[in-house]
Amino acid sequence: MTTDTETDTEEPTLTIDELAARAGTTVRTVRFYSTKGLLPPPVIGARRVGHYGQEHLSRLALIEELQHQGMTLAAIERYLAQLPPDLSAHDLAIHRAVVASWAPDTVETLDRAELERRAGRALSEEDVERLVAMDVVGLDGTSYRVDSGLLRLGVRLLDVPVSQEAILASRNVLIEHSRAAAHELSQVFRGEVSQRAAQDVKSLSAHMQPLVVQALLTTFQRSLREELRAWLKEPEESAKAQQSEEG
Repeated sequence: MTTDTETDTEEPTLTIDELAARAGTTVRTVRFYSTKGLLPPPVIGARRVGHYGQEHLSRLALIEELQHQGMTLAAIERYLAQLPPDLSAHDLAIHRAVVASWAPDTVETLDRAELERRAGRALSEEDVERLVAMDVVGLDGTSYRVDSGLLRLGVRLLDVPVSQEAILASRNVLIEHSRAAAHELSQVFRGEVSQRAAQDVKSLSAHMQPLVVQALLTTFQRSLREELRAWLKEPEESAKAQQSEEG
């Protein structure tokens, strides 16, 4: 499965040191994963320097998430081996989101050094303020309460060239419609489980949650792509109409 987003076609530009820093890991770990076949080889540039890109970052994030789920390295190798070989960075991020949906909410209290290590970069005071405003990080005296599942997303949003107001408005839209979708889906399945034992209901929920999350992500991805195509098409049609009038 591949996508046609611009971020998936960016040329690899990160050195192995930069990749490790962005992923919040070590160069030694990156090299170890590469020898195990968990990461694709880098693009070799001038002076035989290897360059890495978004796909490598997404794979490292997926591996980290699988480890958080308690999977052994052998199990992670088997999991990654089953994935299509041409997955883009965007597709890998979706896989990670689905995997993360299996886990309960995990909020940790970190000091500044550990927060920056998890973020994979140094954070300015303005960066921290934006993460707090997005409800990704919470202040607890001199420490920080962090939802590890949201931290990487929040850090990536720091580099998005849109205003914080637009990001917060987007967050509110997603929360509102996600809650509405969750409520309506629960109504659909409630009739199916009303006569079952509590343990059966929990089992069904455990099986359905990752499937529903993946379905929502895939549907949203396709819908957003269609909206963007329509958005980009409007100026073209307007220009053609103007040329027709002038002709």
